Amino acid sequence: MDSGDSPGTSTGTGGGSGTGSGDGPGTGDGSAGTPGGIPAAGSPAGGAAPPGRPRTAVVAALMLTMGLVSLDAAIVSTAVPQIVGDLGGFAVFSWIFSGYILAGTVTLPVYGKLSDTYGRKPVLLLGISLFLLGSLLCAAAWNMAALIAFRILQGLGGGALQGTVQTLAADLYPLKERPRIQARMSVVWATSALAGPALGGLIAAYADWRWVFLLNLPLASGALWIINRHLVEPTRPPGRSGPVDWAGALGVFACGGLLLFALVEGGVAWPWLSAPSLGLLATSAALAALVVRIERRAAQPILPGWVWRRRTIAAVNLAMAALGLLMVAPMVFMPMYAQTVLGLGPTGAGLVTSAMTLSWPLSAALAQHVYRRIGFRNTAATGVSLAAVILCSFTLLPYPAAPWQPAVIMLLLGGALGLFQLPLIVGVQSTVGWAERGTTTASVLFCRNVGQSIGAALLGAVANATIAGRLADAPVPGLPTRLDDVSQALDQPHLLSPAAAEYLRQAVAAAGDHIFAGATVAAVAAALVLLLVAPRRFPVLPEQREP
Repeated sequence: MDSGDSPGTSTGTGGGSGTGSGDGPGTGDGSAGTPGGIPAAGSPAGGAAPPGRPRTAVVAALMLTMGLVSLDAAIVSTAVPQIVGDLGGFAVFSWIFSGYILAGTVTLPVYGKLSDTYGRKPVLLLGISLFLLGSLLCAAAWNMAALIAFRILQGLGGGALQGTVQTLAADLYPLKERPRIQARMSVVWATSALAGPALGGLIAAYADWRWVFLLNLPLASGALWIINRHLVEPTRPPGRSGPVDWAGALGVFACGGLLLFALVEGGVAWPWLSAPSLGLLATSAALAALVVRIERRAAQPILPGWVWRRRTIAAVNLAMAALGLLMVAPMVFMPMYAQTVLGLGPTGAGLVTSAMTLSWPLSAALAQHVYRRIGFRNTAATGVSLAAVILCSFTLLPYPAAPWQPAVIMLLLGGALGLFQLPLIVGVQSTVGWAERGTTTASVLFCRNVGQSIGAALLGAVANATIAGRLADAPVPGLPTRLDDVSQALDQPHLLSPAAAEYLRQAVAAAGDHIFAGATVAAVAAALVLLLVAPRRFPVLPEQREP
């Protein structure tokens, strides 16, 4: 048998010594007693590893599922003008995305715990089914409110897919071969991100927008059939599944939902220091305290305390939250910068932004050769340090910049972030056993998504403050006096005088400098967390492949 494709088994405890994989011997980070990899049958941690190499069909289904989620996000954004034109609801159309993200994010910890309790397969089947049903209902939506509600349902399925696919990838492959499947998924993600806008544009131009959602049906149905038929999970001993902490799950859902709602709507629907924002933030803080109390008493907590007590997991969670925050600059602001300041059309702006998705998978595929030499922590710290330098270089661009200059920055940034993210995902999954891997993976993705929401709020506030300050001190007449009117002026610059349009472009460029400076601070913070909090060598569990 080719050991490169065989699922690994392992024994030992979390702080024990590694056997030449990953970072090798563990330095201990409070994880003693953690069950290893995929536990042997009859062990209290879980079941035996499925025999043989991972089925090609199962791996293809995981990649198809990953592509489904990535393609959906990219393709829906392109069809928004057609959707709004048909259903109306321009004032609330952003909830087509916000509702989906909110539902997926707050359910990540719940699905992670459920996958550790009942197995990956039932959670994955549930997620695909919800995503499939949500897509079908979205295609049948009769107004914007219905579409948003069905997108939330679709997001409930997407939350199960995000974490469970990543967890299954770690289950199916031993540590040495894990970068192979992660690199493949990165390629799928990049390809979907590149193809999504083009496909969405074709649908918007030549078909009804409902086909954006109907396209999911054959893809999701295929993944559902393959996983149900071919995925064989480890056999878990009787009595392993304890009572589900439904009180904690509800608390996490309510607390996370209110927090993300406050971050999404703050500064948009109402001022940050208004009663709605302060009330939502205070309520979410009170719920967080209640969740901590519930989880301390629960026999099988949804958010167990060990997720934050172990140095490795806590450091990765914080670093991934910083990643989510800094990603707001290239993914959210760069398209507006390319169109407004550089004068590119939507296609040209998309090409500038997508340069990052070309180098990220390549860097992720090569990252294993680096972390096998210098370790997970040092590789990730190197990647995010390079990202800080690259992000800062954006603030040094001339005005106006040539389109190739930000494109090169995006290309280099993708390479740096691929070197940063993959070692953290592979490394942290290798420090826990099968029975904790779903919870660990979900906590990492949850922190990344929350970081992205916080980043959108913080960096959005920075951009608004910069543009508002420039407008207040404007030496030319004819500029919008309210931030709400800036977007319309940017979309129709011919309505402004040449001097006013040029001044507004300069204001947007200045906002971009401040946003990328903020993203640079987030990258530096991630590097410091890795160097000061994470152990020098991740406590990788021993892995022993089947003959």
